[in-house]
Amino acid sequence: MKILVCISHVPDTTSKINFTNGDSEFDASGVQFVINPNDEFGLTRAIWFKEQQGANVTVVNVGGPDAEATLRKALAIGADEAIRVNAAPTDGFFVAKQLAEVVKQGGYDLVIAGKESLDYNGGMVPGMLAGLLGFDFVNSCIKLDVTDNDAKAVREIDGGKETLTAKLPMVIGGQKGLVEEKDLRIPNMRGIMMARQKALVVLDPVTANAATKAVKFEKPAPKSAVKLISPDNLDELVSLLHNEAKVI
Repeated sequence: MKILVCISHVPDTTSKINFTNGDSEFDASGVQFVINPNDEFGLTRAIWFKEQQGANVTVVNVGGPDAEATLRKALAIGADEAIRVNAAPTDGFFVAKQLAEVVKQGGYDLVIAGKESLDYNGGMVPGMLAGLLGFDFVNSCIKLDVTDNDAKAVREIDGGKETLTAKLPMVIGGQKGLVEEKDLRIPNMRGIMMARQKALVVLDPVTANAATKAVKFEKPAPKSAVKLISPDNLDELVSLLHNEAKVI
């Protein structure tokens, strides 16, 4: 089984976020980047398939040279090879088109992507990718088992879970549950050294036009200062709860 794991290169959640060019572009200056958490759950599950069923695992990213450190980490975790499509990930459709070409050329049986990336939370790429390829698609996937050409997946739905069966090839949009946080792999020294010897292929992008454009980003409004009310002044407390907080 050939598995392709889509890897997004996203800011660490502790990073301070700013925007440039009239608040239309993300400012990456001084920001630490990591593997997108939903993608890391998928990568760990793919490594399990490698160890238990002899699968071959390739990771892919659409991005610039700065993303190669993230791909090397994925190789150190256990992926067999990495691919970087040398293009800025302008929007979900553009990224899906690039990934679809990689899948077609590589003949992959299973494509694992995170259900959404931590930076833009668009949640578009896995579904678009499946549509472009004509593959079955399971989103919000929290469990996946594969036997020969048969897949059994569990996904989260409102108020519960749904179990589905499908035939390979397929695309899943994974999240926490594919593996738990305690099962995530930390690269060891041997893995880091081996990652330096593994192939990291850089591909030119295929022609594709972005379907959307970011016009402006806005940060959440800062929280107002806390007001302390004397316990003896219940009338003022009731007035604030009614007129300002509007909770009563």
